[in-house]
Amino acid sequence: MTSFSPLIPGLLLGVGGMVLLLAGVLSKRDAAPGCTYASIVLLLLAAGFSCSAPDGLLFGGLLKTSLFTRYADALVYLGAAASLILSLDYNRQEKIARFEFPILVLFAVLGMVVMISAADLMTLYVGFELQSLALYISAALARDSLRSTEAGLKYFVLGALASGLLIYGISLVYGFAGTTNFTSLAGILVNGAGYGTIVGMVFVLVGISFKISAAPFHMWTPDVYEGSPSPVTALFGTAPKAAAMALFLSVMIGPFGHLLAQWQLIIEVLAVLSMAIGSLAAIGQTNIKRLMAYSAIGHMGYALMGLAAGTQAGIQGTLIYIAIYVVMSFGAFACIIAMRRRGQAVETIADLAGLAGQRPGFALAMAIFMWAMAGIPPLSGFFGKLYVFSATLNAGLTTLAVIGVVTSIIGAFYYLRVIKVMYFDAGTPNFDATPGSVRFVMGLGAVVTALFVFIPAPLLAAAGAAAKALIG
Repeated sequence: MTSFSPLIPGLLLGVGGMVLLLAGVLSKRDAAPGCTYASIVLLLLAAGFSCSAPDGLLFGGLLKTSLFTRYADALVYLGAAASLILSLDYNRQEKIARFEFPILVLFAVLGMVVMISAADLMTLYVGFELQSLALYISAALARDSLRSTEAGLKYFVLGALASGLLIYGISLVYGFAGTTNFTSLAGILVNGAGYGTIVGMVFVLVGISFKISAAPFHMWTPDVYEGSPSPVTALFGTAPKAAAMALFLSVMIGPFGHLLAQWQLIIEVLAVLSMAIGSLAAIGQTNIKRLMAYSAIGHMGYALMGLAAGTQAGIQGTLIYIAIYVVMSFGAFACIIAMRRRGQAVETIADLAGLAGQRPGFALAMAIFMWAMAGIPPLSGFFGKLYVFSATLNAGLTTLAVIGVVTSIIGAFYYLRVIKVMYFDAGTPNFDATPGSVRFVMGLGAVVTALFVFIPAPLLAAAGAAAKALIG
């Protein structure tokens, strides 16, 4: 490809991040607000240029652009921008407003974009590590907080293990197949693969599973979600999940697509474990952020059902599910960030008691997100599950679909418990006034989640075109 336009989003993020870093270091005033606003603008500009980029290969086949990559990029930009908006007031109130955070987000997003566009296993690894290093530091943003530094350390140690497994898998694939290029691998593996290549593929699969919090590689998620500052947790629950799931789809359907019979059962097991652990382990949680962590594990299990199907309809279902989940997730975290009393953040579910009587709008928004995550119609979460369940059934994976329905029913318990606490338990939450930036994200998420039933066509069409681009 001779066009320069596909490089513009990455250049905006990379060069923009370095310019903001210099500006923040040289500034004699508090540069955090200015860097945050500038980063949001850069993300929006990158999203605009990404949407207009032509299809093709870059740098001799190391990167690719297509409808699939543009769809996934849009979700990443949306989640990252929402987390930065949520950080504006929260970081200032918690006295952790540092100009480095939005810059770290820009570099993390650059890594995610490289991951999504990777057409070679080595490019995949470079993007994987760039994203990871930025997120490790972000988790420990509140460096004076024991919980935050612990979260950053746990994420770093377990993330390093995942990176090691990933690069070991890549080395095995290269050693036995002789190439790391996606197109070349697909051509070589069309007639099957030896045991060495399959073992390498499994290691690659495990490394990516860590990033999407798929069980049994989820052990970092509850502690990191709870210990990280809430805007950082909102970031973890949106953009990296979308990027890693897109990478999962790209790798398993692309170079390893002909080995469906070898990896399909593994994906089914990951999906079942994720749905079961996400549903059962969340029941006893009292901290709302830990609840959201187990919720994320469960939702990744539902999204993996579409990949397990291995069909175009399954890929479309997963893409629809991830888009809906990103919106539900940043909306729910906006509600969590709004849980402040006398200037201090509160995080237990019991703190929501009586919220409907004092703040009916706040309670309604939270109820919408909880209902949607439970998959109750006519909210968007119901349609996300409908499409992945339908694709799974059509692919003949009836047992997997039944398990998904059962775990969804079990999971509805803890979502509905949050609603019950807000509307039926006696209490006086006395939350502080919600900042305008948080209200904006909360309101946007609630409106999209509630009204999706009336305007599903754009997302369905976009996800269908992206799935077709990946399969084709």
